[in-house]
Amino acid sequence: MVFLAAAIVASLAAIAGAFAVAIIVRATLEGATRQPEIKGSLQTIMFIGVPLAEALPILAIVISFLILGNA
Repeated sequence: MVFLAAAIVASLAAIAGAFAVAIIVRATLEGATRQPEIKGSLQTIMFIGVPLAEALPILAIVISFLILGNA
């Protein structure tokens, strides 16, 4: 049962991370197509936002490993 819990946490973390990054990149591309002159600042914000969006899934993976370690 513990292995199932760890697998669910890991898979949901991966899916959530992928959706978060997709939303950030989509918003950046939409902003760059609407106002091409601010493309550089949008890219900078995106390069800051993507790692922040990936931090939570990485922590969830660590928690799933901790769940497995306590089994």
